[in-house]
Amino acid sequence: MKWWQHLKTINHHKWLVMKYCFRLGMYKQGLLHDLSKYSLTEFMVGAKYYQGNRSPNNAEREDKGYTSAWLHHKGRNKHHLEYWLDYDLKNGGIMGMKMPVKYVVEMFCDRMAASKNYNRNTYTDDMPLQYYRKGKAKQLLHPDSAQLLEQLLTMLADQGEEETFSYIKRKILTKQVRREKI
Repeated sequence: MKWWQHLKTINHHKWLVMKYCFRLGMYKQGLLHDLSKYSLTEFMVGAKYYQGNRSPNNAEREDKGYTSAWLHHKGRNKHHLEYWLDYDLKNGGIMGMKMPVKYVVEMFCDRMAASKNYNRNTYTDDMPLQYYRKGKAKQLLHPDSAQLLEQLLTMLADQGEEETFSYIKRKILTKQVRREKI
């Protein structure tokens, strides 16, 4: 029955992100968010490694040294910073490219939903920020994308969900941002 629990978890996560995106007027992103999680490549791994309190990708990574589901997922979902990694032609190596603002906002919604999904009854608005600060995302994100994401996560932690969503609608998601194609 792990597959059923995993399906319920991804459905709940997708529902939360869709709700947040709809609140912000990002209907297409809300509908399309994380559809690849239903592909066999991702779903079967998620069902096999399901634990309920963290991403199954971490369990597969611990077991195999990599995660096939994550490698599949990150290349298909523009709200993940890893989608935007590319070669730095000036300095060599890999660097984060500047993300379109609407995908940074979707990343914010995704992080908030993941924190709520995995910390159901104990969730607080500072959890997404703490998770971000604990991770290595800052080092990989383009500085402008990192600044915006951290600003939104900090606002969520300090001022709450209602104020943060209001700010995003008023100040971040301008008509120009909403029309960005990529």
